Amino acid sequence: MTTQQNAKRRERHSGPKRHPFGDRSTTRFLRTLPTFRVVHELPDHLDELLKRLEEAERDGNGGS
Repeated sequence: MTTQQNAKRRERHSGPKRHPFGDRSTTRFLRTLPTFRVVHELPDHLDELLKRLEEAERDGNGGS
């Protein structure tokens, strides 16, 4: 490789970094993922944990 080619490569890689979410390949990948669905009914054990967490937050004692 010539010095000029090396300089062009360095310039290309040292420029401002683009955000990966703006990249077309990332966008295509995200479109292939399944749609996110909200679950309205939690299993009993998770519902109980959530209630305990909310209560601890309300009390302000961190659950201890």
